[in-house]
Amino acid sequence: MAHSLFFFGTLCHPPLLEAVAGNTDHLTLTPAAMPGYSVHAVAEGSFPAIALNAGAKATGILAEGLRDDDLARLNYYESAFGYTLEDGTLEGGQRVQVYMPPKNTLTLQGPWQVGEWADAHGRLSVIAAREVMTYRHSKTPAQISEMFPMIRARAWSAMNAEHSVHGARTLSGSVTVANMRRPYANYFALEEYDLCHERFDGSMTPEVMRAVFRAPDATLVLPYDPVRDRVLLVEQMRMGPLARGDRTLWQLEPVAGRLDPGEAPQDAARREALEEAGLEIGEMFPVAEAYCSPGNSSEFYYIYVGFADLPDTVTGTGGLAEEEEDIRSHVMAFDDLMQMCDQLQLANAPLIMSAYWLARHRDRLRAMA
Repeated sequence: MAHSLFFFGTLCHPPLLEAVAGNTDHLTLTPAAMPGYSVHAVAEGSFPAIALNAGAKATGILAEGLRDDDLARLNYYESAFGYTLEDGTLEGGQRVQVYMPPKNTLTLQGPWQVGEWADAHGRLSVIAAREVMTYRHSKTPAQISEMFPMIRARAWSAMNAEHSVHGARTLSGSVTVANMRRPYANYFALEEYDLCHERFDGSMTPEVMRAVFRAPDATLVLPYDPVRDRVLLVEQMRMGPLARGDRTLWQLEPVAGRLDPGEAPQDAARREALEEAGLEIGEMFPVAEAYCSPGNSSEFYYIYVGFADLPDTVTGTGGLAEEEEDIRSHVMAFDDLMQMCDQLQLANAPLIMSAYWLARHRDRLRAMA
């Protein structure tokens, strides 16, 4: 059975429509308009909503020739965000169906244009949609809705990876992926790959299976007061030590957090400093851009030392209540930090890396202040 739908929003972007519906060669796509409605940006995200508006008309695309499976794929994707099919009438009187937003849940703002959206959010949305559709037979739309912030964060990490500055003196070899599975996906994800990769002698390996932990990019900043010559560390319970069976479950760390989609690493570091320690970061200095453990994890770190005012009264507890964070801050002299490094009393690699970077550049930073 063939179906006709009117798209007014992000599905007007051909790469996103293909990511969701699959191959679109059999579809007829033509410009269309639906009178009595207008398309709006919303405060809740970068997506649009359609609303009744006498005298206006919503422009978009008429998609004809949709098959049952195309419609099932589109329904799966759209229902994850609360959009449902309703009947509508186009200019000229043609009856179609339209994905309408959930009632009374979105805050309408100004007009929305697909071209502007595509320039700012199109690529990220396509990458995220491709991951969403891999769950079609394993997760409900409600589960996708809960996972979607992390799906978008992973998509943003994939975009950031295209601009990495490392890689000097390494092989630029070929890798052939025969199959990828995702046996676990929730807040984080675990992926398994069947692949072959080029050897240093130019030959290819036999097909091997490798697993990788998928996590979004993260930013970390060690706040440093160059006048008082002291740093601020944060402390919280961590799952890595718990899973390992470590006797020390609460860890000392730099301020840290994942990058939100579209967020620059330094902006994320400043945001996390406010959330975790109520701290404003001044000038920031890059320490490293590095994988935490490239043999088994995609997690990538942007690490900084940042100037901060650190009087005795700056310490306390913080974190976001909605994320159940319980974070305590500590201020200590630079010499005490280095003594802890020397005595192997710190187990957080980015913190140790930042401490030794600070030791190398401390005189210069103090002179700047």
